[in-house]
Amino acid sequence: MGIFKSKKGGSEAAVGPELAAHLPQNPKPWYQTRHLLLLNLILLVPLLSSSTIGFDGAMMNGLQTVKQWRIYFGQPTASILGVMNAIYPIGKLMGLFPATWLSDRFGRRSSMWVGFILLLVGAGLQGGSVNLAMFIVSRWLLGAATAFIAQPSPILIAELAYPTHRGKATSLYQTFFYFGAIFAAWSTYGTFRLPSSWSWRIPSVLQGAIPAIQFSLFYFLPESPRWLVAHGKLEQARSILVRYHAGGDEASPLVDYEMKQIEENIRVESQALSESSYLDLVRTAPNRKRTLIAIIVGFFAQWVGNGVVSYYITLVLKTIGITETKDQALINGLLQIFNWFAAVLAGALMVDRLGRRTLFLVSVAGMFGSYICWTVLTSVFTRTLDQHAGHAVVAFIFIYYFFYDIAWAPLLMAYPVEIFQYTLRGRGVTVTYAATFIGLIIGQFVNPIAMSNIGWKYYIVFCCLLAVLFVVIWFLFPETKGRSLEEIAEIFDGPNGSTGTFVENEKEPQTESIEVAPLSASKA
Repeated sequence: MGIFKSKKGGSEAAVGPELAAHLPQNPKPWYQTRHLLLLNLILLVPLLSSSTIGFDGAMMNGLQTVKQWRIYFGQPTASILGVMNAIYPIGKLMGLFPATWLSDRFGRRSSMWVGFILLLVGAGLQGGSVNLAMFIVSRWLLGAATAFIAQPSPILIAELAYPTHRGKATSLYQTFFYFGAIFAAWSTYGTFRLPSSWSWRIPSVLQGAIPAIQFSLFYFLPESPRWLVAHGKLEQARSILVRYHAGGDEASPLVDYEMKQIEENIRVESQALSESSYLDLVRTAPNRKRTLIAIIVGFFAQWVGNGVVSYYITLVLKTIGITETKDQALINGLLQIFNWFAAVLAGALMVDRLGRRTLFLVSVAGMFGSYICWTVLTSVFTRTLDQHAGHAVVAFIFIYYFFYDIAWAPLLMAYPVEIFQYTLRGRGVTVTYAATFIGLIIGQFVNPIAMSNIGWKYYIVFCCLLAVLFVVIWFLFPETKGRSLEEIAEIFDGPNGSTGTFVENEKEPQTESIEVAPLSASKA
């Protein structure tokens, strides 16, 4: 139960010595502290948003192994499979920008309300599809709906989480991708033997199960205190922090520190950016660096070789002689369970101990070595049909995913959320998602065609990409552990970039409070 343990040394490693000095002396672990337990349970609602994306990938993997699905839709060719899979991220890409505007203008929660309703409708349409066109349209709607819950969720987690829990909580967000993947993989494994179309309709309808659970509990999720402060609702923001960060203690030094830090940073940002727009992402050198990192993280989350397995596992397994539906479905299901454990235990829970940069570097180096072995072994199998080589490939798929899981699963959203300041955080996350979806869309069309035409030789492309990516991360990605959200700006903007550092005994202006004017409506 040490997921969020906060001993003094661990607290300083997570948030730095200054914020750690304002933390209450609480000898109890978080799960025995009522307000922290309640907060972390409530955060499960946005954490589950990533599961809806994970469900789709594993479900489409699973459906491709189901004979009844292939027959019902006329044995889809590689190009048709590409369209079926690509229409989902196309929908997400189209939904991102209205979702960002909605969450910045009306609150992080507003966008999620819309997403839940559309997801339930989309799942019903997908499960009731009577032809290929209806199935594809339902997948576009599901993709667009997913954007409305996926865009604000990691931001809401980062802006609500207890300071010493933030790094792990935001890193856990993307690992829930695998919870949805496990649910989908085993749903298809449990229904593929049904002789009717219900063998694929049941998993399709179940894509709405996780959003339905979130929707039923969404009332209890509070709004982001930072969004409330930015829109002049200081008392409401303070009451949320008092309840969930201080257990009802109105005189909490931690709440005073957090409010002062948030107010001051947002005031300075709002003065610099009276009306924020996407152009602000590239207007200054620090912001250009932030945006470049966000694009690299988002795009390469789909182009480090994982896309070959994640949506086209049947084609990969066929190249090494594993052709039985039950064997393919079983490997798919076991892989998702393995991924979740690796992403949580070796990734998300290590972010404050090892750091974000270290995890990225170890991850890419490990994937590079694994992909070389995977490529060589597949080459041997195709020439010799040696079953030992084929089984070794399966082992290296798991090894490869271990290294992918320790960084690209937990940090895909957690890292961009950290590096962008409040006024650009929503747009920064949108850029990351957009890069991810563009990479995914390209992959949906390119990967199946390349796998069908050149087979294992396509893996050499990813070996080269991974080598280049390691060098880019080494020179470009900074470490962000040991700082609050407001203090991370100093890494990019220099010593004057963080306006959230305060000295207790420093003489302050003779004002009773800091007034923060509401931010003007942001441009979409």
